[in-house]
Amino acid sequence: MECEKIVFATGNAGKMKEIRMIMADLGITIESMKEAGIHVDIDENGQSFEENAAIKAEAIAQELAQRGENVVVLADDSGLEIDYLNKEPGIYSARYMGEDTSYTVKNTNLIQRLEGVADDKRTARFVCVIAAVLPDGRKLHTRATIEGIIGYEEKGDNGFGYDPIFYLPSYGKYSAELSPEEKNRISHRGKALEEMKAQLKAVLSI
Repeated sequence: MECEKIVFATGNAGKMKEIRMIMADLGITIESMKEAGIHVDIDENGQSFEENAAIKAEAIAQELAQRGENVVVLADDSGLEIDYLNKEPGIYSARYMGEDTSYTVKNTNLIQRLEGVADDKRTARFVCVIAAVLPDGRKLHTRATIEGIIGYEEKGDNGFGYDPIFYLPSYGKYSAELSPEEKNRISHRGKALEEMKAQLKAVLSI
C-alpha cells in the first residue's frame, strides 16, 4: 500500500521534533496538523489513552479523506501517571490546571502535592499510546511506558512538559537532562513510535 505522507495530529513543536528524528528512516514526509492545513477542534472525551488517541486520529483522517488525500494519520495520547496521586494527572495531563497554564506552574504544583512523600512512594510513569489510520481505513495502535519517580525540583533543559520533574533512577538523570538521542531510545514516545514504525514498514512495504 502506498501513501503520500504521514500527518501527525499534534501542534506541539517539541513532540514533532522527536517524531521526525525517530521516523526519519521511513523516507516519507511527516507533517503536523498545522502544516497539513488542518484546523479542527477535537473533543478528547475518551476514558483512556487508547480512546483519546483513536478519537484524534479518526477525526483527522476524516478531514483528509474528504480532500481525497492518500495519507497515514497518526495521533498520540500521552501523559504522566503518579501512583501516590491515584495516577493523576493521567489522561488529563495536557489539561491539568488548564491548557494555558505553564508547565512550570503545573510541575511546581505536583511537587508541592508530594511534599513529605518518600522516594519509594513517588513512583510514576509516562504513558504513550499511538493510533494510526491507514488510507484503506485499517487501524493500528501501540502503547509504551517508562518508569521513574517524581523529583523534588525541576532539572534539565532538553525536555518539555513534565520532563523536568521526572527522575530516572537507573540513569541518574531527569528526563529533561537526557540528550535527544538518549531520550528517543528509552522514552515512552520513542518506544511507541519505534513499534509503530515497524508496523507501518510492514503494511506500507517500505
